[in-house]
Amino acid sequence: MNVLETVATIGIMNIVYVSLFTIRIILVMKSRRILASVISMFEVFVYLMALNIVLSNIDEPLNLAAYCIGWGAGVWLGIKIEEWLALGYSILQIVVDYESTRLPMLLREHGYGVTSWTAEGKDGPRLVMQVLTKRNREKSLMKLIQELAPKAFVISYEPRTFRGGFWTKRL
Repeated sequence: MNVLETVATIGIMNIVYVSLFTIRIILVMKSRRILASVISMFEVFVYLMALNIVLSNIDEPLNLAAYCIGWGAGVWLGIKIEEWLALGYSILQIVVDYESTRLPMLLREHGYGVTSWTAEGKDGPRLVMQVLTKRNREKSLMKLIQELAPKAFVISYEPRTFRGGFWTKRL
């Protein structure tokens, strides 16, 4: 292998390795044990192959640069893949002026499960809603909220587990 081929191989292998690493970590955090274990086998294979090439050619600074650049690109790609997969669920907590009492009904008409209650804010009563959605639908839900209640205060977070209620009947 010539120097350019070696550099390209190291960079590409590290992109693959770190992308797999990033996805595996996310799967571990989401308790997807079997899939994370399978990915880790491919991950460590690619890692050892790339590391072998780097260590066999350690005297070439371009190889080290390719390794570092491949690492950064792999992190970026792994995050993009995870965003594309959008595994799991999101909970959106939405706070609006109390006058927006039609919002829960409108969100339900779009297929979302909504739990709502009144709360007291700095400037008076507020309507608080909690909506559970699949992560791959979170962006469309945010867009819908922006259209229906542009001044809404929205917090999004990911639940690890849930049971009972609207969603378990659908699963």
